[in-house]
Amino acid sequence: MNEIILSDFDQNWGDEVEFQESLVKTRLHLGLSQAVNFIFCNDAFLLEVNQKYLNHDYYTDIITFDYAADGLDEADLFISHERISENAVSYGVSFMTELFRVCAHGMLHLSGQNDKTEEEQENMRVKEAELISLFHVEHEK
Repeated sequence: MNEIILSDFDQNWGDEVEFQESLVKTRLHLGLSQAVNFIFCNDAFLLEVNQKYLNHDYYTDIITFDYAADGLDEADLFISHERISENAVSYGVSFMTELFRVCAHGMLHLSGQNDKTEEEQENMRVKEAELISLFHVEHEK
């Protein structure tokens, strides 16, 4: 069984197989047992998810649903490719680097990492950077 599933990955972004392999390595490194479904969508769809399930009325780059509490060994990570594109420009990085960072961010949440306080946010950024240096391979199309 494939433990990392990419839904609606756009081939124009980069090498899907290589990207998936980097996410598999990240998942193993973090010790995650659940299957992780990465669902790529647009801003409008993710805003609807944010409003419906979290009662938040704003755009975001990722929403993580961990179904462990429901007895399921899987998680869904909804990711807005439009937010990724804008973030990449703002942060001065490539689209694929920002996409990997956001995917790693979601998996860090699955591993128990929080980002509510400034200290937690700083720890999250450090761990994201570590995962990028360990597992992200830059071969953008």
